[in-house]
Amino acid sequence: MNMLDLSGKNAVVTGGSRGIGLAIATALAEAGARVMITGRSLDSLSKALESMPKGTLSYAGDIAEAEAVQALVSHAETALGPVDVLVNNAGVNPYYKPLERTTDQEWNHIVDVNLTGTFLCIRGFGQKMLDRAHGSIINITSVAAKTGLARTGAYCAAKAGVEALSRSLAKDWGAKGVRVNNVAPGYVKTDLTAGLSANDGLRSMVEDRTPAGRLAEPAEMAGAVVFLASDAASYVTGATIAADGGWTAT
Repeated sequence: MNMLDLSGKNAVVTGGSRGIGLAIATALAEAGARVMITGRSLDSLSKALESMPKGTLSYAGDIAEAEAVQALVSHAETALGPVDVLVNNAGVNPYYKPLERTTDQEWNHIVDVNLTGTFLCIRGFGQKMLDRAHGSIINITSVAAKTGLARTGAYCAAKAGVEALSRSLAKDWGAKGVRVNNVAPGYVKTDLTAGLSANDGLRSMVEDRTPAGRLAEPAEMAGAVVFLASDAASYVTGATIAADGGWTAT
């Protein structure tokens, strides 16, 4: 028996139209799951579907808004079927500045998407999973939740909040059939790190600090998610898998 086989499972991946989210959605589909990807841009979702296995669905909406998440849950449970796996990947980190120069609007933007949006999705889909006494929720966090990163205070706080939320839910839901875990990437080659990758000095600094000596490819984040979504992780909850090339080991 292949314990990583996801045949018959339905999965939702937020922020699934590009980068890490797209790689995760693709891997889940290749493992046998039927997948729905979400995002705010119809164009990005349409483009992503071109590279996804046939049968993948998409839904456009803003996970930072409670009503939009309620609509997403209703649509996914109808169009996809009972959702077995939720991957909270949607996130933003557009500001790079000291906390004392961070505006209320910038702080709220980061927290609303990275922390509140994750909470809203967990609450919406989690209620359905609890009713069925079955489900796996996987939150994509960051090394920023563990080690902290300069000039990204709001992002670090939000991602650390997600990890604390996951540990709390593992205690609340552990005996109810719903598992909640995290995958914490290090520096990955995505649109968000394009500026860093293009800067020889910054890229070298990150590579020197990372025991693996390089930035990761988005697909390298997907294996941990497939594992946590599968029956191979049936006794794993409240955990954080660091997919960071050894960043948090140093």
